[in-house]
Amino acid sequence: MFGFGKKKKVVQDERLYNPVAGSVVELAQVSDPVFAGGMMGEGFAVEPTGSEVVAPVSGEVTMVQGHAVGFKRADGLEILLHMGIDTVSLDGAPFKITVSVGDVVQGGDVIAVADWAQVDAAGLPKTTMVLITNTADKLASMTRNWQEDVETVAGAEVGTAMAK
Repeated sequence: MFGFGKKKKVVQDERLYNPVAGSVVELAQVSDPVFAGGMMGEGFAVEPTGSEVVAPVSGEVTMVQGHAVGFKRADGLEILLHMGIDTVSLDGAPFKITVSVGDVVQGGDVIAVADWAQVDAAGLPKTTMVLITNTADKLASMTRNWQEDVETVAGAEVGTAMAK
């Protein structure tokens, strides 16, 4: 009657959103060869300057780890937000993730807060990646509409991804 307990529906949204304030860069520029080589899928990266982390897509949260959040869009694209490089070794300490598996989010919704000082103190890169992990099976095309080396706010539209 009041909608309590009803699950929010994932909306169709092909846009990609900047997950954290900073400079958006091509994956090829990332220092980790697995990400730079596209082995985890197509996508983009951000050299963060802000601490608020937002959903890079509209979709359902499918996975939450200490340093990463997975999403599935309405069209079946699967997206991984990976905060920092080799930050798995920090057991999630720098990241306060505020979503859970099964939550439905809109692109730009706040999903975490990052304490980048902890990542710096550990001597790890803060580079944050947005990856389409089922690129080979589901990605038809991806457009990019950011400018290299230009500060972009969290939640800004930075491109689109079209499913097959």
